[in-house]
Amino acid sequence: MPNHWLLKTEPKTYSFDRLLQEQRTTWDGVRNNLALQHLRAMKAGDRLLIYHSGADKAVVGTGKVTKAAYQDPSQEDPRVVVVDIAAEAWLPTPVSLAALKAEPEFKEFPLIRMSRLSVMPVQPEVWKRIIALGAGKA
Repeated sequence: MPNHWLLKTEPKTYSFDRLLQEQRTTWDGVRNNLALQHLRAMKAGDRLLIYHSGADKAVVGTGKVTKAAYQDPSQEDPRVVVVDIAAEAWLPTPVSLAALKAEPEFKEFPLIRMSRLSVMPVQPEVWKRIIALGAGKA
């Protein structure tokens, strides 16, 4: 069974729209130790939520990991890893950070508790609820 993850990106730097156009990319630029640990735990087939930070502050789309973590070829430090990902689809309705904060079941979700973390696990029940909210189901 695949794991679920959330990747944060600033849309002015790399938007979900761009990922959809390119179809695939290498997810790099992560330097936080905890976020790097999460990247190292990713496996091909794991599912992704893509979150736009900055002004948007919303989960906007889904994707999947196509290649597990490997050393970032642009870095000499073996601790710095990247994963390859592919776009899947826009969520019909973006799920805003405000909407997530309004739901008591998300109080332990790392996006709420550790807002600066750029890569985080998503528990299966949280994944299902975000997907439902993104489909317009209250």
